Amino acid sequence: MSDLDARLRERLTAYRNDVVTKAAGPGPDQARHLLRRRRRMTAVAVAAAAVVLVVAPVVANAALRGDRNPPVPAESVEPTAPPTSAPPTPPPTGSPSATTGTPSAPDGRISRAQLLATRVDLPSWPSSLAEQGCTTSKVRLKTNTTDLFVPELADDAFRYGDLDDDGAVETLAVVACRYGEASAKQVVAFDRDPEGRIVTVGRVVRTGDGFMDVRAVEVNQTGSIEVRVADLVPCCGTPTYLRREQVRTYRWDGERFAQTDGPTAFGTDPRRTDLKLSMTHELVDVPGADTRRELTTVFTVTNAGTLDAPQVAFHSIDVGERAGGDWSKCDPNPAPQKYVLSCLLPGVPGGESRRYTFTQLVPGKPGPDAHTRTFEVEHHDSQDRPWPDLKPADNKARSPIPL
Repeated sequence: MSDLDARLRERLTAYRNDVVTKAAGPGPDQARHLLRRRRRMTAVAVAAAAVVLVVAPVVANAALRGDRNPPVPAESVEPTAPPTSAPPTPPPTGSPSATTGTPSAPDGRISRAQLLATRVDLPSWPSSLAEQGCTTSKVRLKTNTTDLFVPELADDAFRYGDLDDDGAVETLAVVACRYGEASAKQVVAFDRDPEGRIVTVGRVVRTGDGFMDVRAVEVNQTGSIEVRVADLVPCCGTPTYLRREQVRTYRWDGERFAQTDGPTAFGTDPRRTDLKLSMTHELVDVPGADTRRELTTVFTVTNAGTLDAPQVAFHSIDVGERAGGDWSKCDPNPAPQKYVLSCLLPGVPGGESRRYTFTQLVPGKPGPDAHTRTFEVEHHDSQDRPWPDLKPADNKARSPIPL
């Protein structure tokens, strides 16, 4: 080989070494870098495939439903332990249980103005009053009226309480219907229905059921109703001291109000007694020119009762001129009475009798205004107050002659 060939080989060798050095393959670091890159690319590809597998059924289901907005897949989170729950709060006392679904009873607290502003159905009145106009259907109650046979709301204060054990309050009111100087009365319970309308629960009691007046109404803590009743109405000249009162208790039994405590009748008034009157008389002419005659009347009063009569009063015997006998024993200053007394005298103990004599001068011939009189005896107490007799029919005697 010539020298040219040797120089050419050197140049080719140098060129090859230079090119190989610049185009050398990766070393260990480059290999590790490349391996990590390939692993990352492989992981991304696997994850993408998993997402496709999850989304594909959801999108397919959405397409089958025709949803315009298919749901977004739920985000995957690490499971956590459920929180410890607190015990449920018990319902308030007296309220329905939340598990039963029973609605609370409506509030039946009604004001006077609200009751007057609506029409209500009332329990029945005694038949004699109903026939004359004391109505019961869709009644608009009046107040402070003097009209007869018109239902009205009495002045008695309203009372409130849980009357039927439903956990809510009801209202008690007294309604009345005037039949003269006095009024019939009813104690009526009112409530509200679920729509808030005022409704009538029922009558607790009414006058005529063994008494004649309602004096007061109260509701105790147990829901029982205490009604103070009286045996008479102090009107028409009847004095208030004659009135007797009782407290009777009523309670709802599921269908009506029934009496649960207290007396059911007044019975005989122990403050009254039974007087009986009988009489004899003697009529004699007066000597001389006097045209008058002398009338002597003897009254026998028997106390057939057990109660003492501290005093007795005679009515209608004061005719003519007083002329002797027990006239001088009459109380000169008796307490004022509705009826004028002829004479007030010491009385008769229970079970005993007393005689009272009155002498008077009367005309010899009856005048134009003379008439047959009725004499009467009456029981009075130590305060000069008259008392009705247990059997008033035998407290009278008729005059033997016109006077």
